Amino acid sequence: MKTFKLHLIRHGMTAGNLQGLYIGSGTDIPLCDEGRAQLAELKERFEYPQVDTVFSSPLLRAVETANILFPDAKHTFTVHDLREAGFGKFENRPVKELVKDEDFKKWITPGSGFVPEGAEPTEQFHARCAESLLKLFEYMIRMDITEAACVTHGGVIAAIMASLFPEEGKNRYQWQPKPGEGYAITGGTYSAIP
Repeated sequence: MKTFKLHLIRHGMTAGNLQGLYIGSGTDIPLCDEGRAQLAELKERFEYPQVDTVFSSPLLRAVETANILFPDAKHTFTVHDLREAGFGKFENRPVKELVKDEDFKKWITPGSGFVPEGAEPTEQFHARCAESLLKLFEYMIRMDITEAACVTHGGVIAAIMASLFPEEGKNRYQWQPKPGEGYAITGGTYSAIP
């Protein structure tokens, strides 16, 4: 029986990450110098998979990370639905301030159903992430690609992992990897990257 493996990797650091900003799909920023340096250091310490096919979010930070980590990939695809959630009125604001905001507290409470102005509803975001993962595996199976990488965002990876492995008992925030890190999914199992 053939197995298929997909490496889910979070993009590198941005200035927004360093400044503690809440950055979603409404802010399209590149990696910062520290982020590029961190990816180079990770690449030296850890052998990322040698894959010919790489999927990425269309946002600059993910595309740039994919180009740094997988410069020799023969097939690269940007997939619109791999973008981070839209945070609406909370977009690009300091997290230190947001944690004091009552609407923000409702927004991050699982099951609250609260949707801030201009934001993507959480359940809709989770469904989009699950559907995107299914489409990636369907493409891999159809094209007989047994191993590929997907460079996307922490929230996307967390939503995917929480839905695939609920028995782990982690909430979606506990699944969020550090920049340049992630998970390899093979069948019904996973392993951490790096």
